[in-house]
Amino acid sequence: MKRSIVIHGHFYQPPRDDPWTGTIPLEPNAAPFHDWNERIEQECYARVAPSLASLNFDFGPTLLAWLERHAAATYAAVLAADRASVAMYAGHGSAIAMPYHHTILPLSPRRDKVTEVRWGIADFRRRFARVPEGMWLPETAVDDETLDVLAAEGIRFTILAPHQVARAPARGFPGWYRTAAGGRIAVFIYDGAISHDVAFGPLVRDAAAWTERLTAAPHDLVAIATDGETYGHHHRGGDVVLARVLEALAGRSDVRVDNFAAFLARHPPQEDVRLVAPSSWSCPHGVERWRTECGCRVAPERGLHQRWRAPLRAALDWLAAELHAVFEREARPVFGDPWAARDAYAAGFGAPAHPLLELERHALRMFTSCGWFFDDIAGIESVIVLRSAARAIELAGPAEAARLEAGLLERLALAPSNDLSVGSGRELYLERVKR
Repeated sequence: MKRSIVIHGHFYQPPRDDPWTGTIPLEPNAAPFHDWNERIEQECYARVAPSLASLNFDFGPTLLAWLERHAAATYAAVLAADRASVAMYAGHGSAIAMPYHHTILPLSPRRDKVTEVRWGIADFRRRFARVPEGMWLPETAVDDETLDVLAAEGIRFTILAPHQVARAPARGFPGWYRTAAGGRIAVFIYDGAISHDVAFGPLVRDAAAWTERLTAAPHDLVAIATDGETYGHHHRGGDVVLARVLEALAGRSDVRVDNFAAFLARHPPQEDVRLVAPSSWSCPHGVERWRTECGCRVAPERGLHQRWRAPLRAALDWLAAELHAVFEREARPVFGDPWAARDAYAAGFGAPAHPLLELERHALRMFTSCGWFFDDIAGIESVIVLRSAARAIELAGPAEAARLEAGLLERLALAPSNDLSVGSGRELYLERVKR
């Protein structure tokens, strides 16, 4: 059969907006732009948009919300690319969904997994005017319960790294994963070696070499997956190389540029796969990068510790449990079923909302994975998650706010920054977050 090639791009930015004003504070290290969203939109998203119809792709809902408001032409191009792909691939669009916030789902309780997935599906349906067939997992972080939730919500497939399964199915085909609770979902395994050499070079700088690697691989499906920001942001000119690769592939008679949904429709899984879980694509220690000092960091040559990660996780886990208890108690007389009301809330984003539902939105938003990914708690990414924590505390009401903030500060004091002028998470919260 003709070999299929799928190139997946994961496009995402965290919610950078101030929870009180809805505007993004100045981010000086994004200069000459106001903030990183503006900068990356110019360097990457606008430039990649003409290629999207031939990619498999996901855009995080928080990024799409920003594009809709601040980069209307690029936003329209993303939606148009999916419409074009539906026509190109016999009704199977190239866009797939993502949980609403970029949270590490194996570290979330099931109820929060369900809400994140339902919100992600609702956001996708509103924007793309169709039901998503697949869902990208943030950091491809996975465990059995996560896939059970996806299957229960009607998601047909997801995408994992080679080390996340015990053995990949033959010929690049997808496999069935059968959950402990009886669910079933198809799993595609991307080619780790080619993906690495695109994401970190040298292939992203050499269209001919990249094309050769894709067409020489001994599989019926050759799939790669990288951050979408690879193309133009991480690698200047990467968007041009990507376009050249897609043009070269389209001109060949021995391969087809494909997407996962269309391939799955033609070739349902014939084998089962077994998970290595919990696991993710960017931490060889499972999901420890988002809760312990596992050694994973962006700049190991700087020798920075990550002893702040576990206390930050513990502090926000404690706060979330307290906030959920407040929500359940206060929301039951208002909504009857508080958790059903929370799951349905995605349809009302952007409209005036009940403060209790906004409390829950920020209680989930404060687990955005970027808060733990980088090398120090004093980075903008950790400030972003603490802003949502502060806003959620405020929305809990004056009768609870003082207690909740005191408990959070006590726990953040155990999260030491590498920057002695910052001190700990407690000082960071009081000086850069608290309003």
